[in-house]
Amino acid sequence: MHALSLGTWWIHVTSVIEWSLAIILIQRRGLKWLALAMVPALISALAACTWHLFDNSEALRPLVTLQAALTLIGNVVLAWAAWALLQRRAAS
Repeated sequence: MHALSLGTWWIHVTSVIEWSLAIILIQRRGLKWLALAMVPALISALAACTWHLFDNSEALRPLVTLQAALTLIGNVVLAWAAWALLQRRAAS
């Protein structure tokens, strides 16, 4: 846990909590597909936090690749979800 300062840990943990709450609130508003599109970014953040938790251990290096892949996937899916939401709003 020495890889990050206490302040940086605080930001990481609260960001994961905030993103989780946002997913729940968006799902409750009836936008389940948008909430689902947010999940890869959450898993990406958890992978990054896990790697840092274990002092950036080389044994867990595949988590870095997983985190990068999930960030890419998450960004693409969220862009698609935002476009679909815009199209849905324009149609109504």
